[in-house]
Amino acid sequence: MRRRLIQSTLAVVLVVIAVFGVSLVIVESKTISSSAQERVESEAVRLASIVDSRLLGAQSVDATALRGKITEDGYYAVIRIPGHAPIEIGTKPIGDVISATEPGEEGETVTVQEPRSSVTREVGRTLLIIGLVAMLAVVAAVLLAIRQANRLASPLTDLAETAERLGSGDPRPRHKRYGVPELDRVADVLDSSAERIARMLTAERRLAADASHQLRTPLTALSMRLEEITLTDDPDTVKDEATIALTQVERLTDVVNRLLTNSRDPRNGSAVTFDLDEVLQQQIAEWRPAYRSAGRAIVSSGKRHLEAVGTPGAVAQVLAALIENSLMHGGGTVALRTRVIGNQAVVEVTDEGPGVPADLGARIFERTISGRNSTGIGLAVARDLAEADGGRLELLQTKPAVFGLFLSRTPLANATVGDEGGPMVR
Repeated sequence: MRRRLIQSTLAVVLVVIAVFGVSLVIVESKTISSSAQERVESEAVRLASIVDSRLLGAQSVDATALRGKITEDGYYAVIRIPGHAPIEIGTKPIGDVISATEPGEEGETVTVQEPRSSVTREVGRTLLIIGLVAMLAVVAAVLLAIRQANRLASPLTDLAETAERLGSGDPRPRHKRYGVPELDRVADVLDSSAERIARMLTAERRLAADASHQLRTPLTALSMRLEEITLTDDPDTVKDEATIALTQVERLTDVVNRLLTNSRDPRNGSAVTFDLDEVLQQQIAEWRPAYRSAGRAIVSSGKRHLEAVGTPGAVAQVLAALIENSLMHGGGTVALRTRVIGNQAVVEVTDEGPGVPADLGARIFERTISGRNSTGIGLAVARDLAEADGGRLELLQTKPAVFGLFLSRTPLANATVGDEGGPMVR
């Protein structure tokens, strides 16, 4: 592309120089010839007036007296006076000449000649100057063409590299502009595409991370139930464990559906009014075997028969994340306590462990933030799930750790935000 741009620019410059240069040469040649003719004619008139004045004054008219009157050394003059021999001044030119004859008042004629070679030399000097100017113009055009070619070709190379990077899975926008509106427009489109691709990749990676984390807990609980079934011969126990396992399968299905729904629209919830006790007892029943294996206990207390607004499956996932967090990072007995604040139902999850480190307290809900070698995703996903149903999840106390899940007790369509940050009836 650079070569084509340079060649096209150079071709245009050469055409312009050829058209205007030839015209200029013709005009200058005619101008120089006309100027030379006018000089010779002016010299003949001047010399004729000198001869007239000398004749009228009865002064001698000869070559010696008139030689100093010629202004140009290259001029040749012939003065013809009736009754006298021609008077020649200067050297007679050989070859083509420029000549002018002027009659005098006393009957004499003055002829002045100039060799045309002097005009040719002047035309040559002019042609040389025009040629040098044309050469400088060509050099300047080549330099400008190279600069312009680089200015246009380099951005195209950069844009091609950007497109190739996008195709290879590197969606980082370059935010580089070139001062050319058309190229800047292409760069804007590529940067916008890069940002969209980056958001899509981030969403896909986030979905994969959330799925792996959220599915791990119900799958672990289901595995424990199936192990209980394999270790017992009591039909009633098998039936009870199988019933719980089926419930866990339903919850696993709900987790998958919830993840897929959130990947499309994180606020596309299906909030309903549900019995909070049922969700709490379900979670306690699922996690009690794990706590029993760890030599710990999980209990519930507080206000009973509370109804809350939200998605039961999402609330169960939030509580499961908090219970698992206490199992991994806490200690002692885990307590799930329910209470009411204004128009909100609150579930507090606390344990007897060392609590949350001070440097993590303000960032505990950020992704990849973890006090131990865990993924750091669980609490972030739990907060997203709570907010999707119009609730909120907060760290109420760091030592011992107390997490609070705030849920509205009024359908969101009939609620507005109150002083506590949750919905309240008008």
